[in-house]
Amino acid sequence: MRWRGRRQSNNVEDRRGRGFVRSKKGASGGAMILLILAGLFFGQDVQRVLSLFVGGGSGGPQVQQSSRPSSAADDDNAAFVKTILAETEDTWNQVFSDSGSNYQAPKLVLYEEQTQTACGVGKAASGPFYCPGDYKIYIDLSFMTELKRMGAPGDFAFAYVIAHEVGHHIQNLIGVASDVRKKQARSNKSGANALSVKMELQADCLAGIWINRTEQRNSILEQGDIEEGFAAAAAVGDDTIMSRAGMAPRRENFTHGSAKERMYWFQEGMKTGRIDSCQTF
Repeated sequence: MRWRGRRQSNNVEDRRGRGFVRSKKGASGGAMILLILAGLFFGQDVQRVLSLFVGGGSGGPQVQQSSRPSSAADDDNAAFVKTILAETEDTWNQVFSDSGSNYQAPKLVLYEEQTQTACGVGKAASGPFYCPGDYKIYIDLSFMTELKRMGAPGDFAFAYVIAHEVGHHIQNLIGVASDVRKKQARSNKSGANALSVKMELQADCLAGIWINRTEQRNSILEQGDIEEGFAAAAAVGDDTIMSRAGMAPRRENFTHGSAKERMYWFQEGMKTGRIDSCQTF
């Protein structure tokens, strides 16, 4: 991607270099990882799982400053994230303006290992995520390395992940997220999972719209970038994740969609550049 030398967003909160102190009431890190994996594989809402780790009162989790400096590689990755976030701000500002609306950009939080959110305690094991409670996207930069291990190397692969999380923010702004949560509350597990899949696939489509409109506005793509995006979409498909974990993929347990579905809707957004094309529901 042609990202160097472009505007970087100031709408970033950098919590790297901070340690996280858990109260005695909190669960252990190992227990948390198991719960998050259970949520991913068996159809639970990861944000609800994270909320189990919120402390109460004065005994809740607290943050303390660490003296460990960030590495040069981390600083470069942070610059990339800030640049991509700026591109999402500029593009979605234009899209909302064209429809007569104002865009409220999300704040992006950089952290290490775990951090407090309005949705509970966020942990790197859950991957990047969006919290509708505080309008923030949470990213541990170690996920960039994890994407490579999952078979999705390249800067555009991570740009797709950021754009997908911004897609969830768009859903929050236009009311899709609240509607889905209400329907999920009235549904059984299978129905709630199916709604989650539709929502995730729509976020993939919105990520595709972002790159379509961004490329028109400010050419950033290089040869091979689109393939990197497809590789990332496939790598985070439910069937891919379950197979990698040694589990037989079962549709009723999907919460994000199959690799094929995720690639399809990402491509649909890229082809059309129109929000009305993202009719996953």
